[in-house]
Amino acid sequence: MRLLYLNPNSTEAMTESMTCVAREAFGDAEVLGWTNADGPPAIQGPEDGAVAVEGLLALLPEARASAVDAIVIGCFDDTGLEALRGAAHCPVIGIGQAAMSLAALRSGHFAIVTTLEVSVPVIAANAQAYGHGRACTGVLASGLPVLEVERGGRVVEARLAGCIAEAETRGAGAVVLGCAGMSGLRAGLAARARVPLIDGVVASAFMARALACS
Repeated sequence: MRLLYLNPNSTEAMTESMTCVAREAFGDAEVLGWTNADGPPAIQGPEDGAVAVEGLLALLPEARASAVDAIVIGCFDDTGLEALRGAAHCPVIGIGQAAMSLAALRSGHFAIVTTLEVSVPVIAANAQAYGHGRACTGVLASGLPVLEVERGGRVVEARLAGCIAEAETRGAGAVVLGCAGMSGLRAGLAARARVPLIDGVVASAFMARALACS
């Protein structure tokens, strides 16, 4: 199986970290990672997402020529998901939808920890659109920009751990990590958490396998 992660933003380091996580989770597949050179450095709010869609669509002919079996949009906002699904030759999965679906199966109620407040309305609207409005107990903004999350470090992990702890007190049975840049931090955060942490990069890899085999 050949799985393609499309990073809507232009930061290649995020593409590399995503594909590394996906390869570890999905070792028997070929995992490709492409960066949208025409996108903004980070997707932070609906305006950034709108700017990125044209560049993502422009990558679809190459994806077809490369005979990929599934495409994953590597942004928790699921940037351009419907547009790409309507134009791609293969299944298209968003890491946001994949993570929420897995969290809903894993626990009756889940919360989402994301980056900036500007991302909250987009993610909350997606949760409603995917049918998880009742299951989602809330979307918590950490106040950390996307690229700061990607760089990681003790301050970032401490801030995210605090948000996860707050989500636990609200009754969440699982917490979804609401940014692709959080994928590489999952192991360290999980060691402190009392509930399962769901990462969309890993969730999308397994869902892609299921779709390709169906």
